[in-house]
Amino acid sequence: MKRIKTVRALCESAILLALAVVLSYVKFFQLPFDGAITLASMLPICLISIRYGIKWGLGAAFCYSWSQILQGGVFSWGLTPGMLIASLLMDYIIAFTVLGLAGIFRKQGFWGKIGGITLVCFLRFLVHFAAGVILWAEYEEFIAFGVEWVNMPVLYSICYNGVYMLPDTIICVLIAILLFKIPQVNKMLSPVGED
Repeated sequence: MKRIKTVRALCESAILLALAVVLSYVKFFQLPFDGAITLASMLPICLISIRYGIKWGLGAAFCYSWSQILQGGVFSWGLTPGMLIASLLMDYIIAFTVLGLAGIFRKQGFWGKIGGITLVCFLRFLVHFAAGVILWAEYEEFIAFGVEWVNMPVLYSICYNGVYMLPDTIICVLIAILLFKIPQVNKMLSPVGED
């Protein structure tokens, strides 16, 4: 019986992971150095964590981070090997893997699920923000949104990452609210795995 549950969890996770990858290609807005407003591409990863627990969520989110690396343009930026590795770790692997924590409040009902999704979206923003300040602060000048950001890495990172993360979070949370308000979908997405 345990093996059947594991196979089912693996199959559902694979389908949701594939859905997340497909949704990440549906972009409403794309920034020049990665970052985009998508059609709730984070939500399927969050649903894995809500349904099967944080371990499954982190595993799926880690796999999702690698799909984002492959579709991102980080390799074409001409970074030094150290900067490339640091960017891969912070802007991709850590930033997207935190989505797997969405199930942290999954057994607290509707608001626990929504709270978990909101929390991980905010955590992803914080990781991108930290990467912007730590990794890109050495660049004395950025030009983005038609403005020069001379020696302002904190403000630049808040603005750059906030431009896509805030709308992406709002879209993700609103769709999650709509899904969880449908009784059949809510029942289908109810927690079944162990924490």
